[in-house]
Amino acid sequence: MITQIRHTGIVVEDLEKAFDFYRDALGFKVEKLMDEKGPFIETILGLNDLLVTTVKMSAPDGNLIELLYFKTHKDYAKNIKRRVFDFGISHISLTVENLDSNYHRMKLAGARFLSAPKKNVEGTAKVVFCLDPFGNILELVEPI
Repeated sequence: MITQIRHTGIVVEDLEKAFDFYRDALGFKVEKLMDEKGPFIETILGLNDLLVTTVKMSAPDGNLIELLYFKTHKDYAKNIKRRVFDFGISHISLTVENLDSNYHRMKLAGARFLSAPKKNVEGTAKVVFCLDPFGNILELVEPI
């Protein structure tokens, strides 16, 4: 049985833009960066002739995300646009501080917001959904 959630993998098409967003705008810390190729990674991902840069990044509470920048196989997902109601993994929810003050900073870093931050019905949090520069959907929640 499961003992913990290990990390969330996020495919990006521009590693520097991903650093600008996830490291600089959201505050994740780079823990490990590596280029992966060869039989092991090709086998577990089911792809031939693969070269992928993986970046493990930690949140202040220790939870991890893994950015994946595929140096090969770039054309596969170019036309796929995710929507919040699509089947499969919908979004990643992050607890944040100072949502209102970070809203504009994140826009400058490439976030596209679906609305301005709003108080939830219970009045216990401010919530907003946005798309990162690559179309991945994030929910940002500030407990109040």
